[in-house]
Amino acid sequence: MRFVTKTIHAWLDYPVALALIALPFLLGLGASHPLALVVSPVVGVAALLLTVFTDHHLGIVRVLPYRLHLAVDLAVGVLFLVLPLVVGFTGLDAAFYLLNGAAVVAVIGFSKPEDSWTTA
Repeated sequence: MRFVTKTIHAWLDYPVALALIALPFLLGLGASHPLALVVSPVVGVAALLLTVFTDHHLGIVRVLPYRLHLAVDLAVGVLFLVLPLVVGFTGLDAAFYLLNGAAVVAVIGFSKPEDSWTTA
């Protein structure tokens, strides 16, 4: 059941990047470890730049292949899933990273291969 097209993914990128930047501050992350407040905004800025430079219809500079974009997204999802375990995030800090990591990995898993691996 793969229904996330390249177009759907592109429309998700900008709001997700902005949420990764803002939500840690709005939710008051960092109670269990200072990194819980820092990692997501840094990743959010990187995700915003990745989206701007990705070759899809909402990319502005379109120099990076969509396939690379998906690989980076998957790496971020895995990072968010293991970070709470490795660093020791607890409570809301852990929940934020685990839920975001699971969501990113799910979006990659539900991406349509014919749309995911082309540059059109």
